Amino acid sequence: MKIVFTILISIISIVSFAQDAAQLRKSKFNLDDGVAISGYDPVAYFKKGKAAKGRKEFAVFAQGVTYYFSSVENKEEFKKNPGRYEPQYGGWCAYAMGKDGSKVEIDPGTFKIIDGKLYLYYNRFFNNTLKSWNKDESNLKARADMNWQKIITGK
Repeated sequence: MKIVFTILISIISIVSFAQDAAQLRKSKFNLDDGVAISGYDPVAYFKKGKAAKGRKEFAVFAQGVTYYFSSVENKEEFKKNPGRYEPQYGGWCAYAMGKDGSKVEIDPGTFKIIDGKLYLYYNRFFNNTLKSWNKDESNLKARADMNWQKIITGK
């Protein structure tokens, strides 16, 4: 009986921890009503080389975050390896993350793929931050990586 009780408590603890981790992750991401990238398809950036609006009926929930896809094929591709397609820095503007660690909204149509990773940028009111990023990419990326780690770990 003690073994069954111990196993049951262990399972409950693991499930609770997984839910807490997903909730914490969700709280760090740039989401619109729980949906990442303003509903754009993360796989399309890689396959089509452009932003494509996703559809609610092709949604996937991955570790606390919902993604929309423009096709069943893209949805299935994402499910095989979500980490490959998720945007960097929780979908926040890469330039702002590198400049000062701030979480700034993005324009889903302004993006860059670097070393197989998706980076998104703010582009409104005559301020395309991708242009600023391109002028000092290596330094901004290094600082953005460091700032994002501080955000997700709380340290």
